[in-house]
Amino acid sequence: MNATVRYYSRSGNTKAVAEAIAGAAGVEAVSVDAPEASLKGHVDVLFIGGALYAYGIDAHLRSYIASLDASLVGKAVVFSTSWVSKHAIALIKDALEERGVSVAPETLYFRGKPSGSQLADAEKLVRKLL
Repeated sequence: MNATVRYYSRSGNTKAVAEAIAGAAGVEAVSVDAPEASLKGHVDVLFIGGALYAYGIDAHLRSYIASLDASLVGKAVVFSTSWVSKHAIALIKDALEERGVSVAPETLYFRGKPSGSQLADAEKLVRKLL
């Protein structure tokens, strides 16, 4: 089963989770605003994350999701960090489902900066899903 990790992070907290997920999956975490972020072929699992900014997800992440070809994604697993709430999970899920992307029920959410044990939990979930 192949996987890829895409994220958008302003503070570095979501990036830390993305890198832990990518390490467990044996792939590189790529920011959605990087030129190499677009999917080049089918992926079984797309780990995708972002945070809540002013009651919404960042425009970079929203634009990336809007550009996704649902036929290239087996399922998406959503993750988020935020100091405020985990509402970004629902917003990302809704945007993916609007594009026709199947979203797994499993999610990851960490309030603020993730601890070492929380990053280990993220890695454990990746191994379970893959």
